[in-house]
Amino acid sequence: MTTPAKNRQMLHFGTFLACIFLTVVDGAPGAVVQTLPSPAASQPGIQGFSYADLADLTLTAQVVTGVTVVKAERLKGELAPNLAAGRARFLIEAQTGMLLRGADGLAGTISYIADVPLDARGKAPKLKKARFILLANRVPGRPQEVRLTSPYSQLDWTQTTESTLRAILTEATAPSAPPLVTGIGNAFHVPGAIPGESESQIFLTTSDNRPISLSILRRPGEQPQWAVALGEIVDDSARAPAKGTLLWYRLACFLPPRLPEKAVAALSAGNAEAVRADYRHVLQQLGPCGRTIER
Repeated sequence: MTTPAKNRQMLHFGTFLACIFLTVVDGAPGAVVQTLPSPAASQPGIQGFSYADLADLTLTAQVVTGVTVVKAERLKGELAPNLAAGRARFLIEAQTGMLLRGADGLAGTISYIADVPLDARGKAPKLKKARFILLANRVPGRPQEVRLTSPYSQLDWTQTTESTLRAILTEATAPSAPPLVTGIGNAFHVPGAIPGESESQIFLTTSDNRPISLSILRRPGEQPQWAVALGEIVDDSARAPAKGTLLWYRLACFLPPRLPEKAVAALSAGNAEAVRADYRHVLQQLGPCGRTIER
């Protein structure tokens, strides 16, 4: 005999399935299913993702939470439109564990949909009791449902992955967090008192108008020294950022590949070329951004 509680549970489940069906068919924004990358696409880093990939995913998600799968219902036919070959679509119910971002009101069981790869025999994986870290957005009006933000937003839980995401969010929410770099403002160059000595300063533009500048100092017989200042004044505490930090990511992934001409328009030809050379040095020292997935 079906109990009233069971009826309510079935009604909720059916309503959620209908919502998923309509959302996926209509292609509404945010109706994203998880498609794990194939092994051939893997790159060095956590589960095939670089620091830049994880920062992109983490900083744009409303919710970052660890979950343990309680129930995984495979969706077929009309409930799995546009499903890629070699994939299976699941409606997943999971118990939240650690909540790194967007924790308000999310504790308990949540639901979401995900596409996962089939194995070599064409069988779907067993998801029950699996642990993941989700990068997701909330569903308006449905407090216990989330939508993954991208095809890469369900990560296998490991201590390394959790620690990396915690570090990214800790840096991003600190009072001293570097702002998003949006471009380059202007620059100047000052030759030194002796040949081969000079200093360039390049001012960056940011999303919230907070100042960031690059300074490059050259001395005869020495490697150029460069630093980043997060303020109006460049002092002795300014340093070049370590790779795999939020400041490094803000620069390596958002600085333009070339110095815009407007940045050096007021300089002499010689000073302008010196600033361009110093900017190229900064980019070389930062190294590639390392993104392996599209933003």
